[in-house]
Amino acid sequence: MENPISKLAPQLFGEYPKKFEQLYKAYSNQKNKSNDRMKIELWKAYEFGQNKHRGQKRKSGEPYFNHCMAVAKTLADWNMDITTIIAGLLHDTIEDTNVTIEDLKLKFGEDVSELVNGLSKIKGIEFSTRRQKQAENFMKLLLSVAKDLRVIIIKFADRLHNMETIKYMSRIKQHRIAIETRDVYAPLAHRLGMSSVKAKLDDLVLETLQPEIYKQINKKIKSTQKSRSKIIKTVINPIKSELETYKIKPHIYGRSKSYASIHGKMISRNREFEDIYDLYAIRIVVEKVEQCYLSLGIVHSLFKPLQERFKDFIATPKSNGYQSVHTTIVVPNGNRVEIQIRTQEMEKTAEIGVAAHWLYKEGNSIKLDIDIKWLRDLLDILQNDSIDHKDFMDLLKIDLFNDEIFVFTPVGDLIQLPFGATPIDFAFRVHTQIGMHCMGAKVNHITVPLNTKLKSGDLVEIITSKNQMPSYGWQKYIVTTKARTHIDRYLRMLREEESIKLGRELLEKTLRRMKMVKNIKEFKKSFESFGFPNQETLLKEIGVGNLTVRDMIKKLIPQNTIEHFKDKKSINFFNLNKSKPSGVVLNGIDNVMVNFGKCCNPIPGDDLMGFVTRGRGITVHIVSCKSLPLLSHETDRLVPVEWNVKKSEFFNVQLKITGQDYKGWLKDISECISNQNVNITSVDTKVKDSVSTAVFIVQLNNIRQLNRLIKKLTKLKKVDFVERIGR
Repeated sequence: MENPISKLAPQLFGEYPKKFEQLYKAYSNQKNKSNDRMKIELWKAYEFGQNKHRGQKRKSGEPYFNHCMAVAKTLADWNMDITTIIAGLLHDTIEDTNVTIEDLKLKFGEDVSELVNGLSKIKGIEFSTRRQKQAENFMKLLLSVAKDLRVIIIKFADRLHNMETIKYMSRIKQHRIAIETRDVYAPLAHRLGMSSVKAKLDDLVLETLQPEIYKQINKKIKSTQKSRSKIIKTVINPIKSELETYKIKPHIYGRSKSYASIHGKMISRNREFEDIYDLYAIRIVVEKVEQCYLSLGIVHSLFKPLQERFKDFIATPKSNGYQSVHTTIVVPNGNRVEIQIRTQEMEKTAEIGVAAHWLYKEGNSIKLDIDIKWLRDLLDILQNDSIDHKDFMDLLKIDLFNDEIFVFTPVGDLIQLPFGATPIDFAFRVHTQIGMHCMGAKVNHITVPLNTKLKSGDLVEIITSKNQMPSYGWQKYIVTTKARTHIDRYLRMLREEESIKLGRELLEKTLRRMKMVKNIKEFKKSFESFGFPNQETLLKEIGVGNLTVRDMIKKLIPQNTIEHFKDKKSINFFNLNKSKPSGVVLNGIDNVMVNFGKCCNPIPGDDLMGFVTRGRGITVHIVSCKSLPLLSHETDRLVPVEWNVKKSEFFNVQLKITGQDYKGWLKDISECISNQNVNITSVDTKVKDSVSTAVFIVQLNNIRQLNRLIKKLTKLKKVDFVERIGR
């Protein structure tokens, strides 16, 4: 007769539920031993989680705790420790039940409570947008990862099961969750070396977002199964036979590429399914590293290799820890097959990445024997900088999506960088201060521009100067998160300083012009009236154009507004037809952010007027520019500007030259320009009905040089007309 007490205390009588036994079996099989103490701990968590989730249902109608069990089972299959598996069982208790962090801490210890807390979404805060909420939760998740990398491993198991059961969600939720998985979780799994997880997530995303394409690929894969198996056997059999002569017993198997990978190849190569030849790969798994290279030699002796498709990731591992030798061979029927050769340890790392590196020692803390520098840099940014949700999501995607290159320092150290990285990215990767003071670079002992894209194998040397600081131009060609963050921070600080100076000058000059000098101090102290925390913020907002002095006058001295704005002198000051720039613009202010209007491209000698733009400092126009009348109604944002440049500075000018076409016409014009010691940066020509039109971009110092050049050009044979354009 069955003992009824056994159902209440299975740890004493050994009669556990079937699902629990399956979970514990998965754990004990990985550890190759049974441990009664661990079983009791696991049971305690199972019972606790089941009770707390009792009555809760998933969209499919099944008990919610089934999801928790699936997550724990996946973690056990990944060879995770008992603490991680328990956290997987309880990962939704804080978020979806009345359990608190303190409850978990008391019952299961600090490690479990911290892991579960790291996985729980932020509560009690209202977010303005879904994107902000998403970003804040990701930031919380990754900051928890800084303390314990197991957090993200549990999250992968959670996301994997959610994607496997996503069909029960509404189409809107399916779409949103799939996009989030595609943009963040799949690339993140790749960067952490969890290729099997990435492949599964990619396929599930494809099935969710493009179900028809997924069905088509699935159907075609199944229809070609037999022929594919035949080709794989023709490759595997001779390789296996040859390796056995060297007393190597390899594990060789073939596998199809993921559906998402196949679809990606079809898109990138613009081909149909039938035209994609590398649909499958063969893996050779051996015991030792030296056997990998022996296997490679045997493969190349049996089949013709493609030299351009050889990669040695054993000598230069990827940043996610991935190691393997890749080669592509041509089989007798002309198809191409990729061969991946690795050790058993590399195989495990290639499949489950960081989870394979988890070292569990009873009674000790758990550590990772892997260097994930990109993640560390990202976490440093999160911990040390105030970053908004938009910037974070952009930075996250930058780091997750990029492929890698390998370059060397002058002393031979290997540096891993994203594809497309420049010497500036390299400098910041070596050290932040080297990046901040980077002045130049040498690649393979040759001086190169800072926007040069580095290639694998390059030897990079950085030249620094204590006087050098980041410039706005650097933002155009950097790709690493670390470089972008430090540069953006410096430029943001610079812009704020410039905006404060500009705002102070605009306020003081406008009030002096309005004969309101006595109100300057009052206006500066009025920051609270406009909702600003301090005077600097008020001045900054004036400087960037978010607040005008006119607005301030209307609010602070409304009775005098009309009289002051009717002041004749004020009106004449901004009468573009009558006024001339007088004095130096913004006396006493240096380094104000200045942009030249693309509508008119001014050069020294042109009469100028400046317009305070929102967030971009001052945009300078020629006084006669057609854009200025459109801006003249905002008079307190217009400022007089005067040239103050060095004689050696050059400015781009566009010249349109029209004339009768003849052989050597363009040559004669180019020689004429060169004879005036003028550099040509660009030329665009076209001929229609024997009439030639050329648009030159030349570099000039001032308006006098321009006038001389135009005069010389008009004297040329068969040149009918020369005009300056873009003004």
